[in-house]
Amino acid sequence: MRKIFTILWKDIVTELRTKELLSAMFTFSLIILLIFNFAFSFSSEYLKFATPAILWVTFTFAGILGLGRSFAIEKEGNSILGLLLTPVDRSLLYFGKLISNLVFVFIVELITLALFVLFFNYSIFHAILPLSFVIILGTLGFVSVGTLFSAIAINTKLREVLLPILLFPIIIPVIVSSVKLTASVLEGNSVFSAGSAIHILVSFDIIFIAACAIIFEYVLEES
Repeated sequence: MRKIFTILWKDIVTELRTKELLSAMFTFSLIILLIFNFAFSFSSEYLKFATPAILWVTFTFAGILGLGRSFAIEKEGNSILGLLLTPVDRSLLYFGKLISNLVFVFIVELITLALFVLFFNYSIFHAILPLSFVIILGTLGFVSVGTLFSAIAINTKLREVLLPILLFPIIIPVIVSSVKLTASVLEGNSVFSAGSAIHILVSFDIIFIAACAIIFEYVLEES
């Protein structure tokens, strides 16, 4: 855990110095919410059905923007060599980068939720606990895969384009399940009342975190 925390702390310190990642993700989230706010005149009835999609479109695109910069910063500063020379298991490097990406994405998601309530005048506080649980599961799913694909994409000239092309087909089950669960909890239902969606999310998280941690060693060797 100390080695994982060291990698996490390195990314946090780097972000505090550059302020590139969070500012870009926050600006992108703000723009998406403004587009939805001005493009549609939602009544309270329509907003009820559109809220899950709006939230997860914003979360996903802002998250992918952050994931794209995760390893790009390492490559630009050539600090990827330092990671490769670190005498630790490669899976620990993956978990360190995964947790740091989760921290940044969760911060932006928290801000996005606050902005959504402000812009759309729609209260989500009645379901904040189950909604938080769904967001954690869904975010863990696409960030776990995105961290691996971000490391793959840094070796290409079109990494900004390649990452979403690789990532979106894989995370479709995560996004669909997250939207269903979000709709369910906002209606006041339990997270277990949306059929198999919760099982898909949990299974996806477990399987892909384990698989990505194993594959990550071979990805880094090619970096």
